[in-house]
Amino acid sequence: MGKELKRLKRRKSSQGKLDDIWEHSNSSLIVHYSCESFYDRDDGKTPRVTSIAVRNLASGQTESFSIHKVAEQQKLPFDEIDENYDELEREMLGEYFEFVRSHQHFNWVHWNMRDINYGFAALEHRFRVLGGEPIIIAEDRKFDLARAMVSIYGLGYIGHPRLQKLIEKNKITDKGFLSGKEEADAFEQKDYIKLHQSTLRKADILANIFERTADGSIKTNSSWFEQYGVHPKILVEIVRDHWLWSLVVMVAIGIGLISRAADLF
Repeated sequence: MGKELKRLKRRKSSQGKLDDIWEHSNSSLIVHYSCESFYDRDDGKTPRVTSIAVRNLASGQTESFSIHKVAEQQKLPFDEIDENYDELEREMLGEYFEFVRSHQHFNWVHWNMRDINYGFAALEHRFRVLGGEPIIIAEDRKFDLARAMVSIYGLGYIGHPRLQKLIEKNKITDKGFLSGKEEADAFEQKDYIKLHQSTLRKADILANIFERTADGSIKTNSSWFEQYGVHPKILVEIVRDHWLWSLVVMVAIGIGLISRAADLF
């Protein structure tokens, strides 16, 4: 199968999955979280988690889990969070995984949550490190919106950083939104409330992007051909890869030659 046909197949698969999630939005969730910076880490430890937001795609109802909320529940002064971080993080992740337990059959839509640096695996690992036993979400229940956007609209559909550029191009409200660098700075400054607000805002933004992609109103830099998965090269690949189309082309060429010869005589 040719390159363009493979891309068309990926596009149809991603669009189909996205449409299915949108159709079952009552049982679909947007998830995002904030954590310690995962860059320039020399100690080999995974980043500590600060807050998690899970938003129902249909209702907009959002569950949140955060360090400062746990501290408040335990009557712990915020200036003592740092020295009790492991205990608070374990409690927060425990609450999150209890939520996961009762929502394993839901679809989980995320943005680049793919590995041990930043992703479901990172959350699971942190909980194990702190002595907990995580609940694992099945792979077929996870949907990476970031990758789906590339599959549907093409690699150059928006500039980098893609999430921020999408927000700008579509004029999506970003009050409280922090970039990766700003989140790292907020963590260092122990501004956990600001991190939590950013996590909630990003969950809201991802839901907005998902909805616009599902209804076709999202604005990107893709050309018409890229947006609809149509490319002249596809016709060439269809002819090359499928014998029936090749036969049709050969017959058409033969008819054309016979017709031309008849005109000459």
